[in-house]
Amino acid sequence: MKRAGLLLCALFILFATACGYRANALNKPLGYNLNGQPITSLTFPGTRVVVLFFAATDCPICNRYIPEMQNLESKYSPQHVVMWYVYPNPGETSAGVRQHEVAYGAETHILLDRNHTLVKFTHAVITPEAVILVPEQSGAIPFRVVYRGRIDNRYIQLGEQRPMATQFDLERAIDDVLQNRPVQRPDGPPVGCWIIGQ
Repeated sequence: MKRAGLLLCALFILFATACGYRANALNKPLGYNLNGQPITSLTFPGTRVVVLFFAATDCPICNRYIPEMQNLESKYSPQHVVMWYVYPNPGETSAGVRQHEVAYGAETHILLDRNHTLVKFTHAVITPEAVILVPEQSGAIPFRVVYRGRIDNRYIQLGEQRPMATQFDLERAIDDVLQNRPVQRPDGPPVGCWIIGQ
């Protein structure tokens, strides 16, 4: 009887420790805002989809996509889609990103991912690269990656581009998620600048 009590006590301690670890993992910063404050959540009440746009202030291809991403944000935010501009390169500073905003337009949700928390979770390698996350209740980061890749097919390769895109992979994927359809993979790789440290 005494052994059974000790065993139950040990199991309780293990369970409590595991729960505590999970809570700490969920509260670990995913990145930092431009004021240096930690960001521990990517969602807001009612969020259905999170889109990460991996960006770099010094990547010309990335900068050309910002108007397109802002258009997508305007289109989908009423449908509870949250867009985050994620700056993963170690050299990015709050001041530099603020200057970038002045040049290219204000971005609503900005995250500095200097520790590559989101880069490692999503396996992003390029700026610009888009990732779609669907909220779920399990895992250290409570999301499931359902799409990772290019925004559209405007860029064929470095130095070669179409006059305008003819396939809109990211927009199609967001629609797939919102309409509960299987998410189609992008029809080609993203083209841009390598994320530093990858």
